Order: sequence, then structure tokens, then C-alpha cells
Amino acid sequence: MKKGVTFFFRKPRKGAFSIENLFNTVQGQLHGKVRVHNYFMSCHSSGLKNRLRMLRDAARNKGELNHVTGDINFIMVALPSKNSILTIHDIESLERAGGLSSRILHYFWLVLPVKVAGKVTVVSQHTKLKLLQKVSVDPEKIVVIPNPVSGIYRYTPKPFLKEKPILLQIGTKYNKNLEKLIPAVAGLSCRLTIVGKLSLAQRQLLEQHEIDYVNKVDLSNEALLQEYIQADIVTFASTFEGFGMPIIEANAVGRVVLTSNKGAMSEVAADAAMLVDPKSVEDIRRGIVELIQDDQLREQLIRNGRQNVKKYRPEAIAARYLALYESMST
Repeated sequence: MKKGVTFFFRKPRKGAFSIENLFNTVQGQLHGKVRVHNYFMSCHSSGLKNRLRMLRDAARNKGELNHVTGDINFIMVALPSKNSILTIHDIESLERAGGLSSRILHYFWLVLPVKVAGKVTVVSQHTKLKLLQKVSVDPEKIVVIPNPVSGIYRYTPKPFLKEKPILLQIGTKYNKNLEKLIPAVAGLSCRLTIVGKLSLAQRQLLEQHEIDYVNKVDLSNEALLQEYIQADIVTFASTFEGFGMPIIEANAVGRVVLTSNKGAMSEVAADAAMLVDPKSVEDIRRGIVELIQDDQLREQLIRNGRQNVKKYRPEAIAARYLALYESMST
């Protein structure tokens, strides 16, 4: 009889669907191999009352095997250890809080859930190393399973617009490093497409540097795919990431990528991107200029990307989750 897996998700909220998309992709490959049940929290993780309610609901809805998919790590304490899995996507974002908030997050979102879980999956080797620095736990308990790239991202070649290329920037949050990218492209003949809500300060910086840009928000998966297809270069020089989905999405579509030479991004990109120092405006600019001017380099990175993305195809990632589920005792 197929094993039943209950996936616990945060309450859906506008503009935040990366975790849901990830596991929807995985579940599509698990059809017929496990019995999938999805449980979405009835309230957001804010305030003591809501969080106690979430713990109660998790306990009431536990299944044969339980998988907490991320962001609501603390509900792990309401689930049986031996047959429960926790996925952690990112460590650095939890470090942003200061004082008491930082200590509370550290304990209830990292230490306690990790110690209680039967297994913990992380999306990169970088995230595993960061987690082991924060929590004293057997390294064998932490399993690296990368994110899969959605099947909608397929190789779609297009001529490179060398005279005025389109640069696609995914994300505007503090770690996406827009404040370094903007001055890096100042004066270059290019158009910058920015996906994500811009702050007033970011808009002012764009105007100050006279950047030719368009801003798009709340895109559907299909609309985002079209932005990749229309782009010439995908820029993703973040200061930190738990993984870095735009890297492999660009690899899959056949667009050259510029990303950071640090952490998970260099791990995910391997030899399939232009790596730059995210703290250096000059190095980001150098990388963009090289990608525009050097046709052979650009085409080699695109070829490397088509090979790199094979590691992140849904069937390969789902097989790793299936092996983990089958290894768990009930």
C-alpha cells in the first residue's frame, strides 16, 4: 500500500507562493507513488493566539507521514518525531531580527523544530552548513534536496539584443541587492525589467541614475515565464539566498545569468553563470559588460546552463523526496 504523506503549508498570502509552487512541482511527480494530502494553515503565523491555534490544528491533522514544507517550522513540535520531516529553505533571513526577537526565532524556528524532527531537508549544501553552525545536531539528520525547476521552463532560444539588451531582475527585497545593481548599469545601453514591488528609495535611485526600466508586480507563473523568454540577461547578484531559483529557471529557458560568487548561488550556478562580487558595483558592472560584449562566453554559459538544469528537473528531485519518505519509519 502506498505511503500517505501530509504536507503542511502556511496560510496562503498574496505574493508569497514559492514554497507552494515548489511542492506542487514535486507532488506532480509523486502521483501514484504516495498518497498526498495537503493541509493549509487557517491563520497566519502572527501573535501567540494564532500560533497556538496552528499547533492545535497540526496535531489534529497529522498523518501517516508528515512534512512541514517551510516558514511555519515551529508546528513541528505538535507532530510525532519519528515520522515527521521539516524543510528549511533559508537561514540568513532569520538572522535579521535583533534582541529578544532574534533569540525567540532562533529557538522556535530553528533549534526546537530541528531537534524534534525525524529528518530535516535543506535546499543547498550552503544552507546545511549554516544550519549546523546554528544548531547542534547530527549532520546525518540533515538531508540536502535542492529545489526543482518547474516543467513550464523550457529552452526557448532568441537572438541576443546586443545594442540594447533587456536585463531581467527578479526580486526587490533587501537581499536582492538592487541598490548595487542600479548604479552598476548606469550609463549602459540596456533596459532593466524589475519584478517585485519597488520602494520609494529604489524608485528614486533609478531616477537618479537615469535607468531605462519597467517594473512588474504580482506576475502569474506564466507571465513570469514570458519575462524570462523576452530577457537577454538575468541578473541575480543577491547578498544571500537559501537557494536561488532564478538561476536555474534562466538556465532552463536558455538565458545567460549573472549571479553572486558567494553561498548557495555559486553552488547552484556551478559553471553556468557569470559570478560576481555582490558587494562591488564595479564587479557587477564588469560582469554585465562582459556578457554583452563576449558572444562566445555568453553562448558557453548558456550551454553550461542547459546541462546544469538537468540536476534540478522535477523527476530527479521528486525521486530524492520519495527515497526519504520510504526510509522513514511509521
